[in-house]
Amino acid sequence: MGLLGILIGLALLVLFAFRGWSVLLLAPFAALVAALFGGEPLLAHLTQVFMASAAGFLAQFFPIFLLGAVFGKLMDDSGAVRSAAGFMAQRLGERRVVLAVVLAGALVTYGGVSLFVAFFVIVPMAQSLFREAGIPRRLIPAAIVLGTSTFTMSALPGTPSIQNAIPMPFFGTTPFAAPGLGIIASFIMLGVGLWWLRRAETAARRAGENYGDETHGAAERAADDELVRERATTAREFDPAEIRHGRRSEAPAPVANAILPLAVVVIVNLVMSLLVLPRLDVSYLAEQRFGGTSLAAVAGVWSVAVALAAAIVATIVLNWTRLASLRQTMDAGANASVLPAFSVASLVGFGAVIAALPAFSTVRDWVLSIEGGPLVSLAVATNILAALTGSASGGLTIALDALGQTYVDIASRTGIELALMHRVAVIGSGTLDILPHNGAVVSLLSICGLTHRESYFDIVMVGIVTSLLALVAVIALGSVLGSF
Repeated sequence: MGLLGILIGLALLVLFAFRGWSVLLLAPFAALVAALFGGEPLLAHLTQVFMASAAGFLAQFFPIFLLGAVFGKLMDDSGAVRSAAGFMAQRLGERRVVLAVVLAGALVTYGGVSLFVAFFVIVPMAQSLFREAGIPRRLIPAAIVLGTSTFTMSALPGTPSIQNAIPMPFFGTTPFAAPGLGIIASFIMLGVGLWWLRRAETAARRAGENYGDETHGAAERAADDELVRERATTAREFDPAEIRHGRRSEAPAPVANAILPLAVVVIVNLVMSLLVLPRLDVSYLAEQRFGGTSLAAVAGVWSVAVALAAAIVATIVLNWTRLASLRQTMDAGANASVLPAFSVASLVGFGAVIAALPAFSTVRDWVLSIEGGPLVSLAVATNILAALTGSASGGLTIALDALGQTYVDIASRTGIELALMHRVAVIGSGTLDILPHNGAVVSLLSICGLTHRESYFDIVMVGIVTSLLALVAVIALGSVLGSF
């Protein structure tokens, strides 16, 4: 009965989340249903397991949600995102339109701009470029997914994405874990994705297909769509409802003022991770008032948080005259972080209850018995949970909350480097999460005014297939050469 309860709880979570029900309500309800079937005390699981795990997730990662959303909103309202994306488009020209859109998305998301902020800025730019070049608009979502939701989310060393931050407290790693493998994975994702988009563009031209009819006002409707909002807030770190709050600058920022804050994120993150924090005396962290922790458990989050804070200051200083309503902009960014953080925390609480049930030992044993070794089983676990929840961050946290210490123990026995496990886990979470119910996919299609029927196949090819190929390559190389 316990295993049946776990399956029913998962089914309820997936079914009603797909229908747009709030995860804040769904996750505790589904967790209690699973506990009920297992004959477990419901109130104890609610307050001592679910709430404790959800609160623990917020305590660790809310600073990244908060600072990331504020930074993204400041970059948007100052016109910096438009300027950075437009700069990339101008440099590459009309003959490389698809590449321009992909790299524009990569530039702003690797620089720390929230995904949904990037969507609302890059989609209009992509529509203009694709229209002028006569490329079918149905390929726009795939180009944007390739640039924003693949290698810059899970593979490129130092990326400030929440997905790249989640394994750090579990494995004691940094945002730059396994940099060589991450770069190889990034090249695979980018190279295969661009090849597919080029192939699709050529086939469309041969068939005489042009840009097509455009749905006007799709972006505005998407920002106000409650169904889109509920799905989106479990997928990434920005609440789309806040995108139109604050006051946008009518003129784009100078290119230097737009790109410098993005560079600040990467540079400060690198300096903090590799130079500053390792040299600090943080023995005080062992004191009970600081949680009795260690630098390894907090260094990664500290690095990303300081990098985003520095970038916020840089954005304000460089674009002061274009931030007409600074308080409103920062309030909107702060508000935009709350619902996504609590939604993912609820998913984490659900996973904690499932992991605490006696029947979960059967699931754990099955995962660990998967042929191919611990790296393969870790990849399968993160893939499955990200697919079920439609959330890379939620699925990854659930997997590591339940199995993280087990994989740390396995690594110590087998000599597998934790940096390698970090990279495998993050890339694994960013593959099958891009299923039709994924909030980012639903939101992007709505903003573009397109349907799954029109664009989803190309999203699968550039989002899922490329990531799976990169994941296989990282596991194969890591198994032979170790982490590098």
